[in-house]
Amino acid sequence: MTGRGRFKGYNLASLRKDIISGTIVGVIAIPLGMAFAIASGVKPEYGIYTTIVAGILISLFGGSRFQIGGPTGAFIPILFAIGMEYGYENLLIAGMMAGVILVIMGLLKLGVLIKFIPRPVTIGFTAGIAVIIFSGQIANFLGLRDMERHESFVDNMKEIGLHLSTINGYSILTAGICLAVVMLTIRFAPKVPGSLVGLLCATVMAVLFFSGKVTTIGSAYGDIPGTLPSFHIPVITWERIRLLIRPAFVIALLGAIESLLSAVVADGMTSTRHNSNRELIGQGIANIAAPLFGGIPATGAIARTATNIKNGAVSPVSGVVHGVVVFLILLLFAPYASNIPLAAMAPILMVVAWNMSERKAFLHLLKTRTGDSLVLCITFLLTVFADLTLAVEVGLVLAVVLFVKRMGEVHLVSKVLPDPSSVKVEAHMVTENHDCPQIGIYNVEGPLFFGAAYRFENTMPGFGPQQPKIILMRMGKVPFMDTTGESNLAELVKQLQQGGGKLLISSIQPQALELLKKTGLYDTIGAAQFFEHTGEAINAALGSIDCGKCIGCSHAAFRECAALSAMDTASAPRGHKPRVLPGVARELSGGI
Repeated sequence: MTGRGRFKGYNLASLRKDIISGTIVGVIAIPLGMAFAIASGVKPEYGIYTTIVAGILISLFGGSRFQIGGPTGAFIPILFAIGMEYGYENLLIAGMMAGVILVIMGLLKLGVLIKFIPRPVTIGFTAGIAVIIFSGQIANFLGLRDMERHESFVDNMKEIGLHLSTINGYSILTAGICLAVVMLTIRFAPKVPGSLVGLLCATVMAVLFFSGKVTTIGSAYGDIPGTLPSFHIPVITWERIRLLIRPAFVIALLGAIESLLSAVVADGMTSTRHNSNRELIGQGIANIAAPLFGGIPATGAIARTATNIKNGAVSPVSGVVHGVVVFLILLLFAPYASNIPLAAMAPILMVVAWNMSERKAFLHLLKTRTGDSLVLCITFLLTVFADLTLAVEVGLVLAVVLFVKRMGEVHLVSKVLPDPSSVKVEAHMVTENHDCPQIGIYNVEGPLFFGAAYRFENTMPGFGPQQPKIILMRMGKVPFMDTTGESNLAELVKQLQQGGGKLLISSIQPQALELLKKTGLYDTIGAAQFFEHTGEAINAALGSIDCGKCIGCSHAAFRECAALSAMDTASAPRGHKPRVLPGVARELSGGI
């Protein structure tokens, strides 16, 4: 989608719709931005800065008309872990590096590759992230004091258990009010921003009736400044780049997945199509710029993007308006935000975690009890109990292994013979008493690659005096061959040629034929041994048999066999080369 295409037919009515939708989304984004920042282990204002800078840039440079960008829940466990291990300054550098990686991915047109990440992996780590977010808010919900946050899920759960005696009833009441308002709003007024209404109601109640009894943003993090921070370039060294390259790749990968998923959701809601490569470039630019103003990594936000569309957005202008609205609210109302209780933020994040948990898809995949269920569970458990990086790596490796196994199982080699009633070659025609001792015809189906090598070796004939010396392989249903498959084929050719036999191939696909030519196996087999149709190949095979061995043979695998087996040595003409009956050959050539 070109920049001009995104604004095609734009007019004053469109602008009015964008201003309305952008304003609504901007109001919704403020509590979420602060909540995501706090959960990520940084000051709440950094979430607001991210919403403003990244939100505007993603809309301007991205590949979707309706995408709303900013901090998201998916980033929480990653950013918290990076901040804990490397510090806030290095978190900003990792975010900038992720931005550069995203831009490079977009320029190399790798947007489509993100769609190849298996669904069990994405559902597994999304559900794991939801568990981490939800559990991370238990302490604020209960108002526990003197809590120390850890990277490990288990350590955090132990920390909660150790401090249960410090439960604050006022915090539970505040959180309960916020949660009740949010749930009631979702149920009875879905168009109203429930998180904002719940936050305001809980804050007003806390200020009026039990001021000083609950921990607030101001008491925990200090007052929120009413302006953007000054432009600041972090000190970037080669040592820091080497240190942060792995976290940067994780941020980039998750950011790419999240933003493109959000863009796909937007496409489905509006019957439009986004430009995935441009979207990655836009996300990259936003993540390079946001840290210069103290912002944390950002990506496309599915819920806010959907809200933007539902409120009538027409173009990226709504995303720009959303960032401007957040900036204006920051200037006018920042001092009041310091009074927001942390207990009021907890239910908002818990609802976010519940909504992003993919619980229905998770349970559905789990019930299938397939290899995908295993990938799902391992990815989920590693996300919760180890870290997202390891979870995605292991999940992808497992998914690839399962894919290779399944593709290997698709590979099938069956011995066949012509069926006179259907003029086709069929596997059921081969029996102990009906099989040609000199010619072996094999159907090969499915990709011939490293994952199918063991099946190919086990199903092709062995070598010895009792085995056919002429092998015909029908390869019309082999869509792909790799060098391992070529090696298996080369071994078969070698063994046949050493025993005085030969390999014939019919209906080979272009990719496999090109590979054989590149490796030289085509020349080893001989161009004359490749046939377009099976009937032609059978003719050539019958012309190469030893007629003397046919005398007295009772198998009758071909129509000519009756006449050949009845001949005696004296009457067999010298150099006799039997052929398939003309009509049969013609039908075989046209049908198989």
